[in-house]
Amino acid sequence: MKILAIDPGSTSTKIGVFTHGEMIQEGMDHDRDLIDSFAEIHEQEEMRFACITRALETRGFGTVRFDAVVGRGGLIRPVTGGVYRVCDSLLADLRTGVSGSHASNLGGILARRFAASSGCEALIVDPVVVDELDDVARLSGLEGIERKSIFHALNQKAVARRVAEERGGSYHQAHLIVAHMGGGVTVGAHKKGRVVDVNNGLDGDGPYAAERSGSLPVDGMAEALRKGRFTPDSLVRTVSRSGGIFSYLGIVDLREVERRMDAGDSKAVLIWRGMVYQIAKEIGGLAAAMDGDVDAIVLTGGMAHSRRLTEAISEKTGFIADVVVVPGEFELEALAEGALRVLEGEEKVKRYETGEQ
Repeated sequence: MKILAIDPGSTSTKIGVFTHGEMIQEGMDHDRDLIDSFAEIHEQEEMRFACITRALETRGFGTVRFDAVVGRGGLIRPVTGGVYRVCDSLLADLRTGVSGSHASNLGGILARRFAASSGCEALIVDPVVVDELDDVARLSGLEGIERKSIFHALNQKAVARRVAEERGGSYHQAHLIVAHMGGGVTVGAHKKGRVVDVNNGLDGDGPYAAERSGSLPVDGMAEALRKGRFTPDSLVRTVSRSGGIFSYLGIVDLREVERRMDAGDSKAVLIWRGMVYQIAKEIGGLAAAMDGDVDAIVLTGGMAHSRRLTEAISEKTGFIADVVVVPGEFELEALAEGALRVLEGEEKVKRYETGEQ
C-alpha cells in the first residue's frame, strides 16, 4: 500500500508517504508574509499544492499512484470519530469554513486534489471537530450557549489507541484521560472509544498554554471590551493566538521559559507553575467526570518532551492513575494508520452527512 498523508499547519505543511510499512516524512515552512497575503485559508491551495508537488518529486514520488490520499480534518460540521471520504459536501464545507477558519481545513482540500491524479480515495481521519460529548458535558450554565468539542482529536485518539494496546487492551474498552500539550492544551476523557468530555482548546476553554489563553473570567473580558482594549474579533484572535505564556512572557517556546526559570526569573517560574496547576486541575476534573474509573493518564504533544513538565503534572495527578508519557505529535502516522485500516478492511469509511458507515 502507498498512502500520502497531508498535514497543513498555520505556516508549514508536513507530508508523509507510507510505503513498505515505513513512513517517509517531509516538512515545508512557508513565509509568514506570504501566508498573510491570502485573505482566506482556502486561497492557499495552489501555493501549498505546488510545494507538496515539488517535495514529492524531490523525494522520487512524483509519478507514484497512491492507493489513498489522506488529509488532516478541519473545521467541518461536528462528527463522530472515524475515517471520512472527502465527498462534495465535505469539500464545500472545508472551503467555506462552515465551523471556522483554520489551516487544517486545507487537509481535505489538498487530499482531494492529489487523490484525483492517482484515481484513489481522498480521506480525512478524526477531524478537530470530533464530537462525542455526553449530553451533560454540553451544558455551559447559560441557556442558548453550549460547550463545543474542538480539540486535538487526531493525535489524542491515535495515542490513546497505542497506549491501550500496549497495556494489553483495546481502545474501545479503555478509560483514559489524554492531555495533548502544544501551542494549545486539550484534555479529553476517553471512555470506551468515545471522547465523552473535552475542553475546546481552540476557542478559549480549559488550561492556558503556550499561546492560547484557556478559560477567562467573563467579567474581565466584558470590561476589556467596554474599555476598547479589544473588539469582539480581536479578542477571539488574541485568545487563540496571543494568550497564555506568550501574553505573560512574550515567548512561546517552553524551553526558553525553563531557561529563564533556571536563571532565576521568578515570573517565569510562576507562569510555568500556573500552567502545570491548570492542566492538573483539568485532569482531576475529568477523573471526577469518569467517576474515578481511569485506567491511565496520558501526556502527549510537543510540550511532553519536557521531563520537568511531565514530572510536575505526574506528581499532582499520579494518585488518580498511572501516568504514561508519549511525547510529540503523531498526526501523519495517525492519518496513514486510519487510511490503512480502511484499505485493509478493518474499518469502514463513514458518510459525512450522517456519520453512518
